Amino acid sequence: MNASVDVAIIGAGPSGAVAAALLRKAGRSVLVLEQQHFPRFSIGESLLPQSMAYLEEAGMLQDVVEAGFQYKNGAQFVHHDRAAAFDFRDKHSDGWGTTFQVERAVFDDLLIRRAAKQGAEVRFGHSVLDMKTGHAPVLEVADEAGTRYQVHARFVFDASGFGRVLPRLLNLEAPTRLPTRAAIFTHIRDGIPPEAHDRNKITVAVHPEHRDVWYWMIPLANGRSSVGCVAEAAFLDVPEAQREAKLRALIRGEPTLNRLIGDAPFLMPVRHIGGYSANVERLHGPGYALLGNAGEFLDPVFSSGVTIALRSAHLAVETLERQLKGEAVDWQAHYDRPLRKGIDTFRAFVENWYTGKLQDIIFARDQTPGIRRMIAAVLAGYAWDETNPYVAEPVRRLNTLHEVCMQRG
Repeated sequence: MNASVDVAIIGAGPSGAVAAALLRKAGRSVLVLEQQHFPRFSIGESLLPQSMAYLEEAGMLQDVVEAGFQYKNGAQFVHHDRAAAFDFRDKHSDGWGTTFQVERAVFDDLLIRRAAKQGAEVRFGHSVLDMKTGHAPVLEVADEAGTRYQVHARFVFDASGFGRVLPRLLNLEAPTRLPTRAAIFTHIRDGIPPEAHDRNKITVAVHPEHRDVWYWMIPLANGRSSVGCVAEAAFLDVPEAQREAKLRALIRGEPTLNRLIGDAPFLMPVRHIGGYSANVERLHGPGYALLGNAGEFLDPVFSSGVTIALRSAHLAVETLERQLKGEAVDWQAHYDRPLRKGIDTFRAFVENWYTGKLQDIIFARDQTPGIRRMIAAVLAGYAWDETNPYVAEPVRRLNTLHEVCMQRG
């Protein structure tokens, strides 16, 4: 069972699958090690248009388009009687303006199966126990029967998501400056008539009384929707047996969601996830790089997780290919800093959302069309396009725009 490959990938989620496909496209041997069995449930069901370019590059776009997922072209925000919708086709940045809202169990399984068809070896039910870093890294792995073996690789990608395998094994965890938040969520049979609601957009609703508490409603295919609430952990701290009642009460307490889905039946137990915001000291080291959520996860409010994951896979493979071809590579300059640029853009938007500044901007009257397209581009995932002033200088630009909005009233 021992193996020797060009690249070992820990985790078969979107970043691992896309990285595997891109590496196979370059002719590299790839082994993907996944602790779980697919399909398996995962949260993060609303994609951003920027992701489509990476799926296309990896040879996965046709599979995704033909899977029958719910079409998505934007986002709508509501708070009391205020509403604002952004159409991602009307944006500053070039590129895709549409995407999909997906059941991640199906989506993730589709991607890794495509990577396997492209020649990547995938081992489900195999856990990475340890790693020896260096020029020729070695992974200690165990299957479900407890049989241990070694994987020798020229390089390792950690795409383990919230499992954060290498950050734990190599003590890479670092404090995140974001507060500890949690989410409770489920799927519902929504039964919403087409004329009553735009299913092509995710809905983000602000709590009537607490501006740092928000809800999502993500229409999925076949009359289902994903619905959840995000708040600081204490706000959602109830015993497991009371989660369903808590979420139902929260839904009924928000006017728009109450009108649309107040009594819609829950299709699965209400789930809880907490303490998900995470950071690491570095995104790379001798013989390895961290992809997607294994490196850093911000917050679900702008659905940036999968986009960051796929961007990281693209950048990491691009950098590794140069290294494997014998070029001198600076992982900090070629991978870490470019990836963090977009993450920092999203971070500025997330932080301004929770202070209420971005909410004031989103719901402001008399918005300048050009600035609105710049904001829409970031919300569509184009957080690395530095022709956009709100990417080049997100903190300063958002602060200035907020001041203007407040002056206008």
